[in-house]
Amino acid sequence: MNANKESLYRHVEFLTSLRPFRNYKNLESLENVVQYLRNEFHSYGLNPIEQKFTVTETSMRGTEYKNVIATYNPTKQKRLIVGAHYDVCGNQPGADDNASAVAGLLESARMVAEAKPNIDYRIDFVAYCLEEPPFYQTEEMGSYIHAKSISEIKKDVIGLINFEMIGYFHDGPQEYPHPALAQIYPKKANFIAVVGKHQYHDFNQKVYDLMKINAGIDVQIIDQPLVESLAGMSDQLSYWKFNIPALMINDTAFIRNKNYHTIGDDIGSLNFDKMKEVVSCTYKAITGL
Repeated sequence: MNANKESLYRHVEFLTSLRPFRNYKNLESLENVVQYLRNEFHSYGLNPIEQKFTVTETSMRGTEYKNVIATYNPTKQKRLIVGAHYDVCGNQPGADDNASAVAGLLESARMVAEAKPNIDYRIDFVAYCLEEPPFYQTEEMGSYIHAKSISEIKKDVIGLINFEMIGYFHDGPQEYPHPALAQIYPKKANFIAVVGKHQYHDFNQKVYDLMKINAGIDVQIIDQPLVESLAGMSDQLSYWKFNIPALMINDTAFIRNKNYHTIGDDIGSLNFDKMKEVVSCTYKAITGL
């Protein structure tokens, strides 16, 4: 089943057009995202719920934020989590970081709901708030809240596939954080990567193997100890803290995209043809585990 490029564009356009920008201070914009997510999940025939939590960070102490969760196959015991964060860092549109990923999350949910795959596990599609600073790498990240909420049943959790920046590609040279990686991975910045922790290599490899089957985009796997600190720079880290397998689908983020956390991270910088292929091949992993 193939993703719909027009749907991906529509989601990114909505998210990047919100003003004020959807950072942790702009509660009305965040609520607009929540309602958009709820409406989209409903339109697919899924029944979303809100996971509410409050924070203690000094300037926003006591403020309520929300994760939005929609489930396919809710009666199954085993579960796969598919996630993406919807907040941005500061005052910028956040097209790649992370509207591209939210679009991927929504389109994956639509595809699953439409295809109705006969699988023996449930899929929880989770849109997180508060991945960005000042909550980054703290217990007040929306993903930490969610990971903790399922930690008591982690034996039934297959793992997390986290969409994180999936829209920026070009045919110029790909940079790497370590020279050794340049000898292993593609020279052009037009691939997508399954990025994880080597401790969970079996899970990472399964996702990678499924994604690369007849893929319309070059798929790579990066779970070497050499880059483990970079591999944990998103919501998957929250699940690692509870020993739950987790990885991210990623375009190499700021290593490739110089618009990262700037006003230049806008919709015009994204490649929706590539995004379509990313979501299409990730769908095979989401429904094939």
